[in-house]
Amino acid sequence: MHQPIKTPCIKVCVVDGQSGHCLGCGRNLGEIARWARFSDAERDLVLAALPERVAALKASGKLG
Repeated sequence: MHQPIKTPCIKVCVVDGQSGHCLGCGRNLGEIARWARFSDAERDLVLAALPERVAALKASGKLG
């Protein structure tokens, strides 16, 4: 039995043109496109970077 792939997606799919990061989850388009093919370790590396990305988006005023 397969376990579902963990994902930070919150179904708010809007990419910031300046940073290239999704305003919902913080991933970039390449990460989103390859997410299902990433290994667990690759996903974990991206997941670890997301809080900083989302904080930068908030600091720039792009997130509420």
